[in-house]
Amino acid sequence: MIGRLRGYLLPGVLVAVPLLLALIGPLAASGDTAKDVPFTVGGGHPFGTDFVGRDVWNEVLLGGSSLILVAVAATACTYLVAVPLGLVAGMTRNRALDEVLMRPLDLLLAVPSMLMLLLLVSIAPQQRWVLIAVVALINVPDVVRISRSSALSLSARPAVEAMRLQGESRIRIGLGYVARSMRRTLAADLGTRFTGATYLVASASFLGVGISPQASDWAAMVDRNRTGLFVQPWAVVVPAVLIVMLAIGVNLTFDRLLRREGAR
Repeated sequence: MIGRLRGYLLPGVLVAVPLLLALIGPLAASGDTAKDVPFTVGGGHPFGTDFVGRDVWNEVLLGGSSLILVAVAATACTYLVAVPLGLVAGMTRNRALDEVLMRPLDLLLAVPSMLMLLLLVSIAPQQRWVLIAVVALINVPDVVRISRSSALSLSARPAVEAMRLQGESRIRIGLGYVARSMRRTLAADLGTRFTGATYLVASASFLGVGISPQASDWAAMVDRNRTGLFVQPWAVVVPAVLIVMLAIGVNLTFDRLLRREGAR
């Protein structure tokens, strides 16, 4: 038992630090918006000041929620939409329905994700829900194809045919057997998908689209303070390290979970 917990110690720390900063940081942040000298180290600021003289640590406390919570919400929306579509497309025997579901998604796959992100976010209001919807839309085609492929393989198993012969409904077969059997495949994809969503949200913030120009955001901090990297590196290093920690920690966590389930 102790050995198993040790395996989750490193991933847990990597995930917990940025996640706690994102959730609790705004509560611990100071409401003081006073500005000091730009790109200074010390002077009453633990990590110095940023490009306009704001306290870097205070900006770090405020900047996690806009990145992490949007990435989590976008990933959740992706699977809520994509998995049912992939399940229907994989289990249906109606070729026309399969074509209707899959061909529009192929068109979305043909458009580079960054181009779609820039086009959609730049013409939409700078609201979080818009960014969540755009990131989810970009990821939906991939998850639908993965879900469909898994459902096709599982629905061809003898167990599914036996359930059909017993008179089980398609809904019961789909939810009771196929969807449950897909969980390892989806869990393996989930870690990568969340990292991809974080990358897209960070890219939007880095490019200054989808968020307010004055908003506190880890990715935006990297962009805005890169000119002073060799003068005041903390304004770039701290938010960048937190983003990397979260991405590595999530993937390590799902890797441990899949290994444990495979060992069973």
